[in-house]
Amino acid sequence: MAANGTGNGNGNGDFSLKETCPNIGNGGGNGGEKLTSSFDLVEAMHFLYARIVRARALPVNDSFVAVKIGSYKGRTKQSLNSNPNPEFHETFAFTKTRLQGNILEVVVRNRDNANEDDIVGKCRFDVAEIPTRVPPDSPLAPQWYRLEDRNGVKIGGEIMLSVWIGTQADEVFSEAWHSDSATVTGENVVNTRSKVYLSPRLWYLRVNVIEAQDLVPLHQNRINPEILIKGFLGNVVVRSRISQTRSVNPVWNEDMMFVAVEPFEDSLILSVEDKVGPREECLGRCEIKLSQVERRVIPGPVPALWYNVEHIGETGEVRRFAGRIHLRVSLDGGYHVLDESIQYSSDYRASAKLLWTPAIGVLELGVLNATGLMPMKSREGRGTTDAYCVAKYGTKWVRTRTIVDTFDPKWNEQYTWEVYDPYTVITIGVFDNLNLFGAGNANRLIQDSRIGKIRIRLSTLVTSKIYTHSYPLVVLKPDGVKKMGEIQLAVRFTATSMIDMLQKYTEPLLPEMHYISPLSIYQLDSLRHQATHILCIKLGRNEPALGRDVVEYMLDVGSNIWSLRRGRANFERLVSFFDGWMDAWRWFDEICKWKSPVTTVLIHIVFLFIVFLPKYCVFSMLLYCFVFGLYRFGLRPRHPPHMDIKLSKADSALPDELDEEFDVFPSAKSGDILKKRYDRLRGIAGRMMIVLGDLATQGERVKSLLSWRDPRATSLFLAFCFVSCGVICFVSMKLLLTILAFYVMRHPRVRVFDIPSIPQNFFRRLPSRADSIL
Repeated sequence: MAANGTGNGNGNGDFSLKETCPNIGNGGGNGGEKLTSSFDLVEAMHFLYARIVRARALPVNDSFVAVKIGSYKGRTKQSLNSNPNPEFHETFAFTKTRLQGNILEVVVRNRDNANEDDIVGKCRFDVAEIPTRVPPDSPLAPQWYRLEDRNGVKIGGEIMLSVWIGTQADEVFSEAWHSDSATVTGENVVNTRSKVYLSPRLWYLRVNVIEAQDLVPLHQNRINPEILIKGFLGNVVVRSRISQTRSVNPVWNEDMMFVAVEPFEDSLILSVEDKVGPREECLGRCEIKLSQVERRVIPGPVPALWYNVEHIGETGEVRRFAGRIHLRVSLDGGYHVLDESIQYSSDYRASAKLLWTPAIGVLELGVLNATGLMPMKSREGRGTTDAYCVAKYGTKWVRTRTIVDTFDPKWNEQYTWEVYDPYTVITIGVFDNLNLFGAGNANRLIQDSRIGKIRIRLSTLVTSKIYTHSYPLVVLKPDGVKKMGEIQLAVRFTATSMIDMLQKYTEPLLPEMHYISPLSIYQLDSLRHQATHILCIKLGRNEPALGRDVVEYMLDVGSNIWSLRRGRANFERLVSFFDGWMDAWRWFDEICKWKSPVTTVLIHIVFLFIVFLPKYCVFSMLLYCFVFGLYRFGLRPRHPPHMDIKLSKADSALPDELDEEFDVFPSAKSGDILKKRYDRLRGIAGRMMIVLGDLATQGERVKSLLSWRDPRATSLFLAFCFVSCGVICFVSMKLLLTILAFYVMRHPRVRVFDIPSIPQNFFRRLPSRADSIL
């Protein structure tokens, strides 16, 4: 099947967001019938469906059914029962706009006979006479049809099937064999189907290791043992620090955090280890079943229990007592398990369902099509792409069907999610399927290629409005940023309760446990890696599997790895924030220098208004914000945000910077390359060190005002404070502020420029601790 488009994405393409006007909600043909209301964000695609149920009274025992129209041909799997009455229960879908004939043939063949001309029987249907079905109508009932031989003579066998014209709203759409993936055969067909996945519910497991007693060392003459605890949950290992109490009764009082997955079938293994030189010797283990661990949803005391430590010998015998360990173990459902970056997470709910609040709205996503995709691989001597989409929001992942061998795939699939917080982000990724023509896919060893990813924040959307845009698919590669094509989406966020949604803006972003009993940055980073690892394993056990490469790309794993490009982008964001303040300072400096006498006089009048009528000052500021906000309403953003290559500094990144960013961790480079990068990093860190030192110096100068480190400076400051108290007691504060402001904004004729003021001179002479640093 030839690709029905041309790959025209390139690194110099248009990276802007384009508004589109798709014909969503209805489709042409067949009298212009409309899609069901639940599919109003996609264009109607009509399919010719053929559902093969069973056959009876066949003259052969091992048969299969081939469904053919034009050059498209699909076949059933081996029958569920090898006898004259086989059962199939398979559905075939042919895209109506690409039908290559007017007659649909359903042919029953003998599996043992390879001759294409030798058939058991067949039946034919005229496409023009096939009925149309639109949900929510009930499914069309299958019926029995007599089979004919090659000459059109009726035979004794019959086949039960149903044939109809439908849309993607049909219930059988996701499980059907599709003609646009006709070249995929065998077990790989399952990798072309659309699916919905649910992430398992994750909990934080907190193990507070208090102490151990009566440990039995392996060497009786062991003095000052270095005891630590290793925790094993699945294939995750967490280590405690070495106890400072060097004895057989060590004390830790340390929290070890794990991520556990419902329904808590695993066991936690705690191993008591003695560090002897470079190796660690196991003194004993204890096993704790997670199903027996206390679950808590609110902060509260957890009872501390003693657990026996068992020593397992080399031959497997168990010595029942090798000491005991004092623990507090709990499953904390009051936290939200972070599997995404908190800056663009799709869910902030607690693990415990008891703490969930009602949904505030519904998010609907229509994945329409993609255009101009780049060739991702070569097949039969030409470039091709087999694209599919993955969308992730909350615990629900969706995957569209794979459109084979085209650079302009049309999916037209619609999905919905419940929304619990408007400050959430939906992520949509596009991938090239590399697991369609292999020799089986049990372990899914081949990683699908990334075509692009976009994020849409729900709080930037107007409720009940349909946003239809074409988003650029941008990928950063070692040779630079590339536009891989565009994807057209339709998005609608509907609020079920506007009051509940507005109330969300007053509530904490994360559950209360994150603030009452906060976790450290190191713990959050470790737990996020654990959560990602668990999701990769669980989603990889589905059919079709979501591979680790897809899951990690959607969760943005590795975003915290050092990147000079990302560092420059964040620095530019910080500078742009302070640009407004710097502009205001420069404007005030021009006021003080009387660059515009009229403006300076007006500022004097405004200042007098602020000083003598402070009540109206606050009123005026709030009124100004209100009026300015109304004025900005006409200039509000009309489109949702998208990946910005200029903001990301992707268009200006140097090749060496990108090579460093795509390097693995730990680095696979060596020699002069690492030396060059290390020297560059030292230069950046040196400048940061100077900035931090300057900030610390200013803070220490403030503290030294009253520290008597410089007795003369402190004496002058105390004298200034005493005199100021007397002046304030006898002179009106309004008059003092007026004199101060008029002095600062005095005319240039009575001003000496380029000379620091007295307060600046005094402050810069205050001592700091910079001279005490080696």
